[in-house]
Amino acid sequence: MEEQEATQDSKLVLAQKLFLLRSADLLQDIEKQKLKDEVLVFIKEDDMAGLYQTCWHELGWELDQELLDSMVNKNAEELKRLDDKIADAEENLGESEVREALLAKALFVIRIGEKDKALEQLKVVEAKTVAVGQKMDLVFHTLRLGFFFLDFKLISVNIEKAKSLFDEGGDWERKNRLKVYEGLFCMATRNFKQAATLFLDSISTFTTYELFSYDTFIFYCVLTSIISLDRVSLKQKVVDAPEILTVIGKIPYLSDFLNALYGCRYKTFFISFAGITDQIRSDRYLQPHFRYYMREVRSVAYSQFLESYKSVTMDAMAKSFGVSIPFLDSELSRFIAAGKLNCKIDKVAGILETNRPDAKNALYQSTIKQGDFLLNRIQKLSRVIDI
Repeated sequence: MEEQEATQDSKLVLAQKLFLLRSADLLQDIEKQKLKDEVLVFIKEDDMAGLYQTCWHELGWELDQELLDSMVNKNAEELKRLDDKIADAEENLGESEVREALLAKALFVIRIGEKDKALEQLKVVEAKTVAVGQKMDLVFHTLRLGFFFLDFKLISVNIEKAKSLFDEGGDWERKNRLKVYEGLFCMATRNFKQAATLFLDSISTFTTYELFSYDTFIFYCVLTSIISLDRVSLKQKVVDAPEILTVIGKIPYLSDFLNALYGCRYKTFFISFAGITDQIRSDRYLQPHFRYYMREVRSVAYSQFLESYKSVTMDAMAKSFGVSIPFLDSELSRFIAAGKLNCKIDKVAGILETNRPDAKNALYQSTIKQGDFLLNRIQKLSRVIDI
């Protein structure tokens, strides 16, 4: 896994470190200082003058004017050199050399973190690009830029653009990579069901190490699948998947989190769930959905437990989950009120009674309603025709 980690896009590594720095409640002072030093190394290596100024304003860093001036001057010199190279290629060389020179400038502007200028330059390169594969590579550069800045509009537009490019042609390797990019976008925008589908489709063909490591990919895969798949699909696609089994043991709490839920060991499940919450809160893509994910996972666990009973005592359920009766009562009340659980609480008797909807009856009622609607439309149409 060490080689795979090394190939992750350095800008996305930096973005995660910046996220942790901005999340003051997640770190101790010593960790913050260490992270600040690591971020500064990234900034100095790539001469990210704009990001340095942003950190100075947002994080209250002490401004080193000499360092800032040095980075600005270096960037100006490099941009002049690249512009001269482009001008020389346009005058003396062919189209492919011109494109290479333009691409070098685009990659440099991406490196220094200038988003707007980078997008402009990538458009210039695209205008000089003919091959579908090369156009796709430009889209991937844009998508990674979008993930660095968490610009979801930019990401969404370019995912659709990539799909339209595939209609013109394109290799399977890039198509498979796009699935992971789209899956990450779906997860970051709370479409966990679609994210799970795309991630599971990519398990055996995963090569998108520029976004994250394979371990992280499996982490996302399991988390999204748990709240998206039914019990049978979870067993087939996740619990028994050999690709997941080879990695899941390396990720703290994840194996217990998945297998305890499937095996109905709810007390173990809750303990592992408590352990995994820190990893969710520390992830820049998952953290905004932390509370939502917590609710959804608990809803899945409670629904699965109640599926086996027509009625069950609150005491028995509380013992199964390793929680107190008042806590469980408060939890279930909220889920019932939100329509997440089909049951009712008999507080006097201390019993939960399930009232699962009859799927066949619901389908019958729906068909009757639609039939009535269709008959009314036909009658109205017949009156118009008679006239």
